[in-house]
Amino acid sequence: MDEFALSRRAFAAQAAALGAALAFGPASAHAMTGARSERRDLFPQGVASGDPRADSVILWTRRAPDGDAASHRLTVEVASDPGFRNIDARGDVAITAATDWTCRFLAAGLKPAREYWYRFIDEAGNTSRVGRTLTAPADDDDRPVKFAFVSCQDVTQGALNAYRRMLFEDARRSRDEQLGFVLHLGDFLYELVWYAEERPGGMERGRRLRDIVRYPTGEKVSTFHIPADLDDYRTAYRGYLLDPDLQEARAQWPFVPVWDNHEFNWRSYQSQQIINGEIRPAQTLKVAASQAWYEYQPARVRKPGSGDPFEAPAVENRPLAELDARGVGLEPNNLAAITALQIQRAFRYGKNVDMILTDNRSFGSPGGNYEGLPEIRFAAMPEQMLEILDQAREYAGGSPPAVIRVGDDIEFPNPHVDAPPEAYLGLDQMAWFKDRLRAARAPWKIWGHSFGTLTGRTDPQNLPAEFADQWPAGAGYGVTTGAYGLEHGEVFDMVRDEGITGFTIVAGDRHAFWAGYPSKTLPPRAFDPVGVEFVTGSISAQTLGEVQQLTMPKDRPLRALNIHDKPDGSMACSWNMTLMHGVQSSLVLRETGDPAQARAARNPELAPHLKFLDYAGHGYTTVRASKDELETEFVCIPIPLERSETDDGGPLVYRVAHRVSLWRPGERPVLRQEILEGDPGLAI
Repeated sequence: MDEFALSRRAFAAQAAALGAALAFGPASAHAMTGARSERRDLFPQGVASGDPRADSVILWTRRAPDGDAASHRLTVEVASDPGFRNIDARGDVAITAATDWTCRFLAAGLKPAREYWYRFIDEAGNTSRVGRTLTAPADDDDRPVKFAFVSCQDVTQGALNAYRRMLFEDARRSRDEQLGFVLHLGDFLYELVWYAEERPGGMERGRRLRDIVRYPTGEKVSTFHIPADLDDYRTAYRGYLLDPDLQEARAQWPFVPVWDNHEFNWRSYQSQQIINGEIRPAQTLKVAASQAWYEYQPARVRKPGSGDPFEAPAVENRPLAELDARGVGLEPNNLAAITALQIQRAFRYGKNVDMILTDNRSFGSPGGNYEGLPEIRFAAMPEQMLEILDQAREYAGGSPPAVIRVGDDIEFPNPHVDAPPEAYLGLDQMAWFKDRLRAARAPWKIWGHSFGTLTGRTDPQNLPAEFADQWPAGAGYGVTTGAYGLEHGEVFDMVRDEGITGFTIVAGDRHAFWAGYPSKTLPPRAFDPVGVEFVTGSISAQTLGEVQQLTMPKDRPLRALNIHDKPDGSMACSWNMTLMHGVQSSLVLRETGDPAQARAARNPELAPHLKFLDYAGHGYTTVRASKDELETEFVCIPIPLERSETDDGGPLVYRVAHRVSLWRPGERPVLRQEILEGDPGLAI
């Protein structure tokens, strides 16, 4: 058997494992003859590519069905030129309603670090739009790696101007400096949908509602609607992918996607929904959400069956009873549902980047009971109180206190003495993650994380005496984001103890830009950074800063900690300053209006782990990784209320770079910040 045949067999096996058809070599399918015409209307969700490797990439489209057609036959052509004079790969496949008329091809036998163009052709000669994709560099290619990472796009309440800006800027770069891929860290869609006619003036919290997703079945919960079956999830993807800017981005770059929570259910864990505070078993819905994600995301993931259709496991909706040590329910239907689609994966991208992607939602523990806790008026939880509740029965090496004491005057029985800790990786995935991290040999070991690990905390113990009722005396620091301490500590200990350098976390979900250093503990305990972390702002989903400005009463006693009211009537997000510099800084800002004076009043112990924080920022982040330096750029745009009328996606608020040189074992990473454009205001 010749080398060509051996390669084809190897790629065919890969394609079968991925549930994809094979496109390989120009002779892999019969050459198409006859006239062809581009009919984008027949491919209404566009084209896409994903998960590039040095020799292959996944290609995707959806061919809308013709009337009562039982199937369509599609051919894909991959060429090294946009005119398709030189066909490098071709393949064909029949598509049906079993995949909602979508198809996935593994375009294989390609060359590394190359531009390719692709299109889909139906049996009548109608073609999709042309897509462009890029293969990964070879493992020994030491040229810098450049990619973008994004998250949180809600097309029903905002425009995707961030993609327009990304497209505009990338087209003006030299080929060597263009993006190689887009890492999508989840919340590709929002399953919560408000219908315009049901909301006053067709608005929701200051945003115009678009009639893009309307569930065929659905369920109304409070004022919004959520999916109730597979067709509902498919409907959401079909609606989202009609957006022209999202289509253009997916046609321009390969995407590397993972999910966050909204691809299944906003309030959920494993296969269980939380609806109006009640836990609802939802194994069948979890499987449906996973199937729709698989059908619409070109990714190298593991699914049931070897063909293209997702062979959904038969599951029943059952409550969880027995839990393992990290809170994963051992009920068989739950295990079948949460492992039906396995999206965790790792890959090498050239010589400078090892990427590890985890599933942070399917294995999340149920969490303990946080009802009936002592009432604290300030919007934070005392740090030690949160750690005890968060780590539950694993606190202090498995010796949690029976009574939790908060400050000078509060004590109450510990409700989590026997509860599993808050966790999201699960035992098996944690072991896999550690193995992949240990095996990584590239200078930069990048963890693609859907929601990030950096802690947000405040110092309400430093509030003036007139606000003594807001915070328990002696309670110390308050935490706003800081759960999952057990798992994060386990990872960070390993990174430190094994001398792993170049450890970098890129994350989304928070609807905010963050830059800083992951550390197991913060002052007054040890501050021991083990890497660097960057969180990107949302593409379009509302930020905390926007919501607070729309909803917070003017006479709220501590409004200044959240909103800086300027003399001209405009507002800025001072919550950034409160978390980075402390309550005194935000109060000085209210009195003086001078950010420099406010920063001079900062509490240096509060946030040595934070270099940048903007809870009002939309946009995306780029990464450039060379052998000895990693650089990110936060590209922030104004609130995307409506689609920009200009090709550049509209103006920028700011562009801020953070650079870090590769550190040696035992050294601390050091971020260097540079404002390249605009004004980040209170984010520094």
